[in-house]
Amino acid sequence: MAGEMQMNCLGLNYRSCTVAVREQFAVAKSRLSQVNAELAALPGVSECALLSTCNRTEIYYWSDSPLVASYAILAYFLGNAPDAGTRRRFFYHYCNEEALFHLAAVASGLDSMVVGETEIFGQLKDAYRVALEAGVTSGYANRTFQHIFTIGKKVRSSSRITSGPTSVGAAAVQMSQDILGNLAGANVLVVGAGEVARTTAQSLRSRGAESIFVANRSYDRAVELASQVGGKVIRFTEWIPYLENIDIVIVSTASPVYVVSPPVLEQVQAVRKRPLFLLDLSVPRNVDPACGLVDEVYVYDMDAMEQATAETRKRRAGEIAACEEMIRAWIAENADLLLKRGKYFLVE
Repeated sequence: MAGEMQMNCLGLNYRSCTVAVREQFAVAKSRLSQVNAELAALPGVSECALLSTCNRTEIYYWSDSPLVASYAILAYFLGNAPDAGTRRRFFYHYCNEEALFHLAAVASGLDSMVVGETEIFGQLKDAYRVALEAGVTSGYANRTFQHIFTIGKKVRSSSRITSGPTSVGAAAVQMSQDILGNLAGANVLVVGAGEVARTTAQSLRSRGAESIFVANRSYDRAVELASQVGGKVIRFTEWIPYLENIDIVIVSTASPVYVVSPPVLEQVQAVRKRPLFLLDLSVPRNVDPACGLVDEVYVYDMDAMEQATAETRKRRAGEIAACEEMIRAWIAENADLLLKRGKYFLVE
């Protein structure tokens, strides 16, 4: 029997599983509208919005039969695979106040791998826009997201949560600096020209990197990014040979398959005869993990990034706690407006 409409969040992120798991559930931008529509058509789902980034895939949905909806959504993502039961444990579920808190924490950058991350706010707005245009949101979702963007901005402007590195790109550059030492004399190749690639290239420039090369499938976008950071453009079909003179490669593309494989690097290393470092910021991953088995090739993916940023989260625990209190106070003031209070349940 249907009850009151409840807000829910079902998803997985960098805390609940590795990048090898996350990439199985990542939804390409080109498919977001279609998947939103398919989710909205599932039993028990009244309104929904799908958020899919390199570090999370989350479905925010409103339902008067949330248990029915949650099982339908899990079945949609897990299918009938033999290991569905195992993969099911990577998903978390929040309902009502906890779902609202989680969404506000995501919008504020508190739940990001890089605390205070700036990109996630724009990604969340894009996710809502796609859902709105797909016609899968209505009164509950629209009202909630409008208020969420307000509290997200307030938390960021009323705290120091955005001090320090606030993007995956900036964290990647910090890792690059830790690996190489001085970036000023290093040759760095950025493969990709999306948002993460852009922030990475800008952070490279601000950290003193002078030799920045950019390669992307869209040559025009590569030219645009290279001009912004004073870099040089390499055609996507020609960047592999350039690895002979590159010290570190940062890969962030939307390719659903590997763009770097061991046989290619074996040929490159036969000429280089010195270490080559690859940072794979893509989900799904773009660098075959087996590349790390090639002599003097070192591969770092988003899991390595999570380990590198964990210490920063510890140092900023006090600031995070203060922001969380701000969100909880906001929820106490707005729960009656945004939520129909109902019984909380767990997906078993």
